[in-house]
Amino acid sequence: MQSFKRLPRHIGIIPDGNRRWAQKNGLNKEDGYDYGIGPGLELYQECVKLGIKEITFYGFTQDNTKRPAVQTKAFQKACIDSVLKLLEYDANLFIVGNTDSPLFPRELLPYTRKVIGKGSINVNFLVNYGWDWDLSQSLSNGQSGEGFAKGIASSDISRIDLIIRWGGRRRLSGFLPIQSIYADFYVIDEMWPDFQIDHLYRALNWYQEQDVTLGG
Repeated sequence: MQSFKRLPRHIGIIPDGNRRWAQKNGLNKEDGYDYGIGPGLELYQECVKLGIKEITFYGFTQDNTKRPAVQTKAFQKACIDSVLKLLEYDANLFIVGNTDSPLFPRELLPYTRKVIGKGSINVNFLVNYGWDWDLSQSLSNGQSGEGFAKGIASSDISRIDLIIRWGGRRRLSGFLPIQSIYADFYVIDEMWPDFQIDHLYRALNWYQEQDVTLGG
C-alpha cells in the first residue's frame, strides 16, 4: 500500500456512470446500480486501511427520483443493499436525506445514525438528498447568517477536503454545497462500476500537489 505525506481527512464520492456502463455492456440502464455496490465496499475498505477519517457517498438525490420508476426502484434497492452489506464492517454510519418523503427507503430508517462495530471510520450516505432541502432546514430552524451551516440537515457532516467523481462529468450535482466549499475536485473518466483501487490512488497522488489554503 502506497504511503502519502498528506491525506485528506474527508473524501466525498460521486459514483456516476452506472446507467452508461450498463448500456455499454448490453444491459438495461437500471441494471448498472447493482454493479456499483461492490466498488463502494472496496473503496471503503481501502480508506480504512489508509486511515481516512470520513467518507461521504452520494446515493441518490430527490432529482434522481424523476427518472423512470424502474430505475428509481433499482437505485433505492442498491442503497439498501449497500447499507446492509456495510453492517458487516466497522463504521459510524450517518444517512442524510428527506425521510419524510415516501421515496426514502423505509428499510434505512433504523440506520439514520448507527454505530457499527468499532466505528473505525465515519461513513455518510446521502439518500433521497437535495441540496435545497438540506439548506432549507436552516431556515425552518430559524438560523441564518454566520451560523447558517449549524441548522442545515447535514450539519453533522464535516468539511470535505477532496471530492472524487467517476464517469467523466465535471460538476458537483448538488453534492453537499456547504461542506464542499473548499474541496479539491478530481474527475475520473472511468464509470463507477469499473472502479479500481488505482483510481483512488491517482486522486490521492494528485491531491499531494494541491495548494490547500482554505481561502487564506
